[in-house]
Amino acid sequence: MCGIAGLINQKRIRENGKRIKKGIILQNDRGSGLGAGFAAYGIYPEFADLYALHLMSADAQSLAEAQKILEEHFFVHAAEDIPVWEHIIAEHPLLRRYFVEPRSYRLAQSVCENADDYTIEKVMALNSTLEHAFIFSSGKNMGVFKGVGTPQDIYDFYCLDNYKAYCWLAHNRFPTNTPGWWGGAHPFNLLSYSIVHNGEISSYGINQRYLEGFGYACRMQTDSEVVAYLLDLLIRRHRLSIEEATHVLAPPYWSSAEGITEGTVRDNLVALKIIYESAMLNGPFAILAACTEGLFSITDNTKLRPMTVGHAGDYSYFASEVSALYEMDENLLTVTTPRAGQPCIVRLEAEAASHYAEAAVQ
Repeated sequence: MCGIAGLINQKRIRENGKRIKKGIILQNDRGSGLGAGFAAYGIYPEFADLYALHLMSADAQSLAEAQKILEEHFFVHAAEDIPVWEHIIAEHPLLRRYFVEPRSYRLAQSVCENADDYTIEKVMALNSTLEHAFIFSSGKNMGVFKGVGTPQDIYDFYCLDNYKAYCWLAHNRFPTNTPGWWGGAHPFNLLSYSIVHNGEISSYGINQRYLEGFGYACRMQTDSEVVAYLLDLLIRRHRLSIEEATHVLAPPYWSSAEGITEGTVRDNLVALKIIYESAMLNGPFAILAACTEGLFSITDNTKLRPMTVGHAGDYSYFASEVSALYEMDENLLTVTTPRAGQPCIVRLEAEAASHYAEAAVQ
C-alpha cells in the first residue's frame, strides 16, 4: 500500500520540494497518516564536506546525553535545532542537527579504516546506547526529514519549501507488521544511502543477523531498515557496483540465471547468489534508493509491488503510480514500467562548475 515518489536532476540542478510534494500527496490513499518522510540531496552546500547528523530525542536530558557523546567523538562545526512549524504538529520529538567531522586523534586510535566506518560505528553505538534519542540521518550534504503524519503534514512541518535539492525521495507509509512511530517512518538512511520501501521484507531476521556480523545494529523496529544498511555494506564497503548490489538484493531465480547464454554474466550472477545468500531480500517489495551516485529502483522477482519511471530531459521520476509521475512533470517524454526484478538506475553526471545551480521550476 505505501506510496513512493522520487525525482533527480542528472546535472545536479537544485529545486525545492514542491514537485515531490505533489507526487506523494497524490498517493494519499496509500498511507494511513502514521508515517511519511522525505530525503533531499544537495541541501547543505556550505557544509558539503561534513557529516550532517539529524537527531531525534524524546526529552532534553536524552538530547544532552546525545550531544555529549557526539562532542566526545566528533568536532562539531555547527549545531542547531531543525526548523519546524509547530502549528502543523504540536507534539513531536526534539529535533536537532549537527555538522561534524571525526576527531583526528579518536579516528587514529580506533580500528576503523576510514572516517565513514568511524561515523557509522559511533552512530550505531549512540542509537544502541540511548533509549530515547537516536540519529536518523548521517550523510554529507543531504538530510532526511520524517515523522508521524501525512506527507502534507511532514512536508509543511519541516518547512521543506525552504530547502533546495537535486534529488528528492518521498514516502507515504501504511504500516502493517511494524509500529507507526517517528523513528519507523521512511526514508531510512545511513551515510549517503537513503531508501523508501513499499511492501514487506520477510527475510528481515536473516538479513539482520547477517548485518550484525559486520557491525550494523538494527534499532528502528521495522523491516525496511536493513535495506539501507545492506546498500552501504555492498556498495561502499564491498565495492560492488549498483547493478551488482541490486542483483544481490533481488537476484534472478536459479533457472533464470543458469539460462543466460553469456558465460561471464551468468557466472557473476551465480557467484553473487552464492556469496551473498544471506543478503537476499524475500517478500513483496518495491524499493527506491538514493546515494551520491544517483537514484535507482528495485522490485521483487514477481513484482508484487508497483514501480513506474518517467524521463524528461535531464530529469527522471519514480513513483508507485503513473499519475504521480505526471504530477511531478506533465511533459514527460517517456514512461516505463520496469519488469519484475529489473532495476532502473539513473546516474548523476560528473560534477561541474555549475554544481549548485538552481532550477527555475516552480
